Order: sequence, then C-alpha cells, then structure tokens
Amino acid sequence: MTGRISPVCRALSSFAVLALSTVCAAWTIPPQSVYIDQTQYNVLGDNSPLFRAPTGYFNPQNLTPPFFQIFNEGFFHLLGDSPSITLITENDSYAFAHEAPVYLAEKNELWFSSNDGGPLGMSDWYTTNKIWKINLDEAELGNATLYEVPVSPPLEMTNGGTLYVDGQPLFIQSGRAELPPTLAIVNPYPPYNSTIILDNFYGRQFNSLNDVKIHPVSKAIFFTDVTYGWLNQFRPLPLLPNQVYRFDPISGAVRVVADGFDRCNGIAFSTDGSLAYIADTGASGGFLGNNATEPATIYEFDVDPRTQRFLNRRVFAYIDTGVPDGIQLDAEGNIYTGTGDGVQIWNPNGVLLGKIFTESTVAEMIFVGNGRMIVLDETKLYLVRFAAQEHSLNYWS
Repeated sequence: MTGRISPVCRALSSFAVLALSTVCAAWTIPPQSVYIDQTQYNVLGDNSPLFRAPTGYFNPQNLTPPFFQIFNEGFFHLLGDSPSITLITENDSYAFAHEAPVYLAEKNELWFSSNDGGPLGMSDWYTTNKIWKINLDEAELGNATLYEVPVSPPLEMTNGGTLYVDGQPLFIQSGRAELPPTLAIVNPYPPYNSTIILDNFYGRQFNSLNDVKIHPVSKAIFFTDVTYGWLNQFRPLPLLPNQVYRFDPISGAVRVVADGFDRCNGIAFSTDGSLAYIADTGASGGFLGNNATEPATIYEFDVDPRTQRFLNRRVFAYIDTGVPDGIQLDAEGNIYTGTGDGVQIWNPNGVLLGKIFTESTVAEMIFVGNGRMIVLDETKLYLVRFAAQEHSLNYWS
C-alpha cells in the first residue's frame, strides 16, 4: 500500500479533502474513507461551529455516514485496499440489534439480542427481549433475513454473549422483574434448549448482569454486573455494588475480582489473557439522565496470573462521543468498542486509530471470520469488510 499516490488524493474528493499531502503520497486513501489531520483541529477558534455538545458528533466534513474516519496511519493497515460498510438489514421501528453477538462458524450464523428495556426494544418489566440470528451467506449478498431463535425455556433480558465449550453460545441475562439475572448455555441446534449455570451470589440475586467473556488461559467465566436493569425500569432496586465477577463452572466458585466502578459494562481480555479491559458507562444513567462529567472510559487492568484478580487499574481510553459499551479485540490486540458515533478502534497503546462512523449509537460489534465484522446499530445491521484479522474466542477447539 505504501509508495502510491491515491487517485482520491489527486482528485481531492469529499472523502479525502483534508488528507495531508504527505499522507496522500505514502498511502492510498481507501474507498468510503476520510483521513482527518488532527493538527487542523487542535485550535478551533472563537465561535467555531465545530464546537459541540457531548451528544454531538465529530464529523468536520459533514459527510454522510457510514464511512471510515482515519485518525492515525496505523488504521490503513487494518482497512486494507478496499474496505466497505454495507447495510444488510434494518427496521427503524424496532431495536432488534443491540448486544450479545455470538458467531457460530460451523453454521455461519450470527446470533444476537434485541434491546432490553431501552427505546424501541419492545421489552420491559412484563416482557423479555428476543434472540435473533442471521445467515452470513445471505449477509454477503447484501440482504440478511432475521430469524428468531425460539430458546426454551426462554431467557430473561439477554444482554451479553460469547462462544463456550463445544461451540455453544453462552448468554448473560439481566433478569426481569423479580426473575433473577442468569448465565445460560444454549443448544445451537433445535430445540434450542437453554441450561442455566448461575443465578445468584451465595443466595443473593445479582443486579442485572451485563457482559461476559471467557479467560483464554484458565477458561473461567468473567462477567460484569451493573444497575441498568433498575435504571431502565425492568429490575428492582439494586442490592449489590457494580462489580466484575469470576465464575469457575467446574468448582462452582464465584468471587469478585474488581470493583469501584460507576457502571461497569463491556469486558474483554488481551489475546494472552494478561490484560483485562472494562468499559465504565457511568455517563449513561437511564431514567436518572445522562451526565457527561461521569465516566465514559475504558479501563485496563493487569490480570494476576495466580489469583486472576484485576490489578493496577489505569485509563486506557476516554470516549469522545457517548459511552463505551461492548469490547472486542483483533488478532493484533487492537481494541474495538461500540460508542455514541459508531465503533472506535485503538491500538494496544491507547492511540485512537480510527472509527467506523455511523453517526448513531452502537452497543456491540463482532468479527465473523477474518476480514469481516458485523456492527449492531440497534435498528440496523452493517457488514464491514476490511483487512483486520479476528481474535478467535473459540478457546475450546
């Protein structure tokens, strides 16, 4: 890719109008992409229209989404020569694509959950959300059909998911009304039977479980518990702190490995399991309202190799739009998170490489094989094609 002058740069098209001449000389600006020279925005000046509220978007060229925003040259490597963002299905009246994405490679299916308790989620104190799936062969053709997964017994407000032993989805539930939050394994084939493997902390119900990942070395289950069930008015008053837990399904032991969060949310591990990442979405307060002075932050921790407690907490990244939600990593250890303007991507040093800019709130995204990612945009699903390689979560093969 290096050493070529992009035709886009020569033409100064709308997607490359701010590309530096030096960058254009060294890199091809790919399709559906814009390079943003950050030095041109370090000083905006008095009364600049680019000053924005926390709910606004940093889209200085006022381009129509979706597209890739390139902030650092390291993003060119991840994009490759011909990246694309394709809308594959939508329903503007229903937030069917919220969280809990699990890719079943054997069936080439992606499973995910609708919004639980939020706007357009069609779920509340009295009604649970749904689990949907799409076929990736159909998605590649640009028009994916939604198929409901009739899980039985039904799960109550599924909000997170990951791949578990024998290629089974492991889903985490926030609970609903007096029904407890749970961890459950689901059969990926009919009759799609569910098996609950955890629903309490020594007799106490969790608040509303949120996200889950498997540690790549110990195979223990780590998950976050937060108060969003109460804040979105489908769970009772919280009775536990917002914490991160470790569950050993072999011994049955459950323990807290990190606390002190405003509202812990997404979770992920580095490829070798030595680092953990936790999203704190304290700025998003449900019925209490949003507060931009609260955390919208991803924290990085060392994972103790003996106890697996989370140690040495430090700021990894602060989100400029919205809050960080679900977190995924690629094979090189780059960190991806859903935010208020799409998907933001950092390298392991915390440098913002770029964004999959949708100008809308994205809670989750997931690799569906090398070079492919599905972005869950509440009422839309996007298929992203680029050069990034997946960080496989199938530790059981």
